Amino acid sequence: MYYKLIKCSLGIAMLFLFIGCGSRKNIVYVQNARPFETEVVTNSFEPKFKIDDIVSIYISSFDMAATAPFNLTIGAGQNTRELDYVIDQDGNIDFPVLGKIKLIGLSTTEAKELLRKRLIEGQFLNDPIVNIRIKNFRVTVLGQVNKPGTYLVDSERITLLEAIGLAGDLDIRGRRKNVLVIRDFDGVKTYTRVDLTTKEFVNSPVYYLTQNDVVYVEPNKSVVRTSNLDSRLTIGLSVFSIILTTVIALIR
Repeated sequence: MYYKLIKCSLGIAMLFLFIGCGSRKNIVYVQNARPFETEVVTNSFEPKFKIDDIVSIYISSFDMAATAPFNLTIGAGQNTRELDYVIDQDGNIDFPVLGKIKLIGLSTTEAKELLRKRLIEGQFLNDPIVNIRIKNFRVTVLGQVNKPGTYLVDSERITLLEAIGLAGDLDIRGRRKNVLVIRDFDGVKTYTRVDLTTKEFVNSPVYYLTQNDVVYVEPNKSVVRTSNLDSRLTIGLSVFSIILTTVIALIR
């Protein structure tokens, strides 16, 4: 009986090890990349402005006095800061002097050119320099990662891998072959899944993330199977362990 109990215990232990283990093909990133292989990525991605984006705009030129009406500030003294603009539900901002300007769907480069053109054609400034920045560029990474959360991005260009890096990488239980990216533009949501174990994901439309994208990493099969074990099994294993310990003690 003693040996039967030992074998049963080892069998249960091996079962849990089998449930928790994962193969290399399910864990390693970019498995089909060959040594010293090079690939030219032609993706000239630029984020597009969305509704509710917070935008910082600063106009400069040789005549700083002439630019003053276009650079509104709030506060006083050392607490003075530039006024930000929020893109409304119609995709516009209300810019000083120029009035309504539609930014939705434009990249920062296109928006700079639009403002520059309006300032020159209106004879407000001769050779203006326009600086525009999205101030609410953030991404959210959820699921089987080490540090899930929402992360503010200093630049306006971040890759899916960089976002995962901010979240401390996927943990061992994350499903790398089916990472979901949820994107919202003008009230329309898109759902795109990518396989991080192959190099082809760099050509995905979600390789570069846009502001307010959500990345979700699914749990792998072992986590799902483990979660399906109800409390009765846990109690049963505890009772079995107590009985086994008692029997071994009596035999000895």
